[in-house]
Formats: sequence, structure tokens, C-alpha cells
Amino acid sequence: MKVTITLIALIIILGISSYQLLSKKTATNINPSPSLTSDNKAPKIDTVAKNLEVPWAIAFLPDGQLLVTERPGRLQKIVNGKTQLIHTFSEVKQLGEGGLHGIAVDPNFNTNHQLYAYFTYGQLGNQTLNRVIKAKLETDKLTEIKTIVNAIPGATVHDGGRIKFGPDGYLYITTGDAQNPSLSQDKNSLAGKILRVTDDGNPAPGNPFNTLVYSYGHRNPQGITWDNLGRLWATEHGNQATDELNLIEPGKNYGWPIIRGDEKRLDLISPKLQSGTNTWAPAGAAFYKGSILFAGLRGQALFEVKLDTLELKEHFKGELGRIREVAVGPDNMLYITTSNRDGRGNPKAEDDQILRVNPTSL
Repeated sequence: MKVTITLIALIIILGISSYQLLSKKTATNINPSPSLTSDNKAPKIDTVAKNLEVPWAIAFLPDGQLLVTERPGRLQKIVNGKTQLIHTFSEVKQLGEGGLHGIAVDPNFNTNHQLYAYFTYGQLGNQTLNRVIKAKLETDKLTEIKTIVNAIPGATVHDGGRIKFGPDGYLYITTGDAQNPSLSQDKNSLAGKILRVTDDGNPAPGNPFNTLVYSYGHRNPQGITWDNLGRLWATEHGNQATDELNLIEPGKNYGWPIIRGDEKRLDLISPKLQSGTNTWAPAGAAFYKGSILFAGLRGQALFEVKLDTLELKEHFKGELGRIREVAVGPDNMLYITTSNRDGRGNPKAEDDQILRVNPTSL
């Protein structure tokens, strides 16, 4: 009997030790999810990081660590609410809306340690130029930085900049019309497009024109995401309102500058939803449980569109100022960034911030 009791005690001790060891191995450097309240719900919103300078895009590493780009050229990691500088891109030029923009983590990061970034690097005459690079992230340092897409036309506005890997494993890149609307209709230009490339910057197999171009006729798309059916959605800045939410198909022409808003033409694609006389100034986008959520800059809200009805909801309207990015974290929480220090907002103390939102409370 004593032997049996001793064995049981030993098994319990070993079980506790194994659980503690496993917990240490799987711990991440992101702030833990907010503590649950008595009604078993996390707080509606809490702060992950503060005192950032125009955080443009966020991405998560496979182990849950959060990366954020700041428009002046810094790539930061958030560790327990503090910023840890990973890399400063010295060649970044912050010209108007230009600067360090999108960040993407390779789907095979665990084996290749590759990151990708989009940024403004200079000018050719009066033309701002952007590029997409890939680099290796090891021991919190970037090495082996290589340009994979170069000389993307840009401007002080309409600079595009969102990059994400799709479910097909290829990298999607949004570009603005560089204040030259005719470029959006020029299939030979990289401006006013959604591009689809391999990890080396070559045209992805199956691209409709055998080039980098996936879709065209865009003004300034700044958010992309995929729904549960694998469909690609994009947010786009309109001209004097008429901002858009588009369902993207390969090879299709989304009409800028020929049509806008609800205007239609047989060979052009109209948006699934547009803002009419209101302005969203939509930026980052994410899919969550049947809805597209997208950030509003001038609209100063987190917008939600139910895809089954195309009903539009507004969250935090006017409460947080300009919102630039939204992403779903590994904890199934929403992560958003404010953009009140971008020259167009009214910064509050501790702006700009990364905030975590409990989607069940919206």
C-alpha cells in the first residue's frame, strides 16, 4: 500500500514538473491575453505598446512574438509592452505618406527565418520610389537583406504598401497610383495594382498577364485579407470619399480612374461596398468569423462588414483617433494601431499605440 501511494505521489510530481516545463517552452514574448473577468470575458480593449511613431503594420512570428514597423524606418519587436529595436532601415525616406510600410512573415519562417518589408527609398526626379525586400531574422537581427521588387512608383500620397502572404503561399503587394491615375490602367506599370510574387520577387505561377500584376485599376489599396473561402478582399482609398471594399479576382480591372463609387461599366469591377459621401480612408484589413474588419484613418473607427449581408458597423468611432492597422493575433484577439502622429491626427499622451481588442465584445 505504501509503495502504491509513493508511486502515485511521484506521478503527480512528475506531471506537474512536465506541465511547468511545457509551459516555459511554449511561452511567448507578447503580453499575455488580458486576465478574464468574473463573467469569463476579456476586457474590451487594453494596451499592448505605447509611445510608437506612426506604427504602420504588424505581424506575428510563429512563436507568437509581435513585430511592428514604424514609418520613419524602424522594425520593432514588442516584449512585455516594451519596444525592442530589431533593425533601422537607413535607406528609408519618409516623404509624405512614404516610409517603412508593410511587413510579412514567410509561411516557412521556422525553416528559412525570412521576413519581407515594403518601404520608400528615394526619388527619381519628382517620382518617389518604393521597394520590397526580404531578409533573414536570426537572434533578433536582420541579415542578408535583398531587394526582390524594385522601383515601384510612389508619391507623397497614394503610396500603397501593404504586403501579406496569401493562402496559396505567394506574396501579395498593394501599390498606389502615385498620383498619376493613368498608371492604374497601364498593365506595364507597377502603380495602382495588386501584385503577386514568389519569395524571390518573380511573377507567381498563374498570374493573369505573366507579369507581377494580379489586378489593376486601383487608386490606393492599403488593406488586404482572405476570408474563410480563400477569397481576397481589399480596401481602397477613393477620390473625395467613395472609399471601397473590393472582392479581388485575378486579371480584373477595378476601374480607377474611369469609374468610382457605384458607377458601372461592363468591363470594369465595381466595389462590393463603398462609402458614398462619407470618408473611411481605409487601411489595414483582417477577416474574423464572417466579417471583414478594416481600420479607418480619417474615418477614425474600426469598421466591420458582415459578408453575408454587407452590413457596415463602426466601433470606437472618434474614441482612438486615426486607426491604421488591424490584425488577428494567435490568441484570436484583434490588434489595432493608432496613427495620430502621422501629421494628420491629434496625438494624445502615449500615442501612438498598439491596442488589443476582444472581438467578442464588439
